Amino acid sequence: MLLPNKVKFRKQQRGINKGIAVRGSYIAFGEYALKSVDRGLLTSRQIEAARKAVSHLTKRGGKLWIRVFPDKAIAKKPAETRMGSGKALTDHYAAVVKPGKIIFEISGVNKETAKGAMNRAAAKLPLKTKFISKE
Repeated sequence: MLLPNKVKFRKQQRGINKGIAVRGSYIAFGEYALKSVDRGLLTSRQIEAARKAVSHLTKRGGKLWIRVFPDKAIAKKPAETRMGSGKALTDHYAAVVKPGKIIFEISGVNKETAKGAMNRAAAKLPLKTKFISKE
């Protein structure tokens, strides 16, 4: 799973995820891509599940680029714990995704295979996405 090697602060505030993606909103490496339509958080487990689905369907052919990285620490208290006693420890890491952000790119496969792989990856993600091509 993806997670940062080193962080400056162990815990982060949630913040507000508003606006549209300006950086990472165009295809830079591959021929086909999966673009976010919704906003939200992608956990490292969800990204890994989508990556495995793509590599399985393409039979490890072509090249895949992951354009998001989970670097936001998400804190979560254990179940059935009383309120108070400070902020919880980091549970997992997530990537902040805005509308228009490219999540995955792929090249070296035909369009039908790429579309099928990206649809399979989109099923593993909690956001609405769309398949786009460079053209």
